[in-house]
Amino acid sequence: MKTINDLQTRLSSRFDESDPDQDGNKNTKFADFIIDGRSLYQMLKKHDMVPALGWGSEENQRQMIDYFLLKKQHEYMYSRYPILVCPWCGDEECGFISVRIEREDDFVIWKDFRKEPDNQCIHLGPYYFKWDKYEKAINDTFGTAGIQ
Repeated sequence: MKTINDLQTRLSSRFDESDPDQDGNKNTKFADFIIDGRSLYQMLKKHDMVPALGWGSEENQRQMIDYFLLKKQHEYMYSRYPILVCPWCGDEECGFISVRIEREDDFVIWKDFRKEPDNQCIHLGPYYFKWDKYEKAINDTFGTAGIQ
């Protein structure tokens, strides 16, 4: 039997107030994914990327939500989606971490995390979320860090 994971989101930022690395750096604010009480951002912090939801333009935020709710496929990754992106601009050309997202009945599965563009496997997941809670958590990310 698969374990059902709990997904929540919350406002977070790249640096805390006392972090010396924030000087001269962009302290991006974003909607962090909290999986079973653990921050996805903190689990993958060594890659210096931030979650793709909750920040950027209104158009970008709506597009990312549509990806995560499987309303639209990514134009060249199909069932893979950028989950962590460049903290400066969010552009995929800067590199990103992708995840395969699938829906089976009332469940959403995140699996096969990869660092792009080198297609490097990241040993994380799979995670199984109940659709109704997942859908609410993803929709709640809109405007978390405002609209830029």
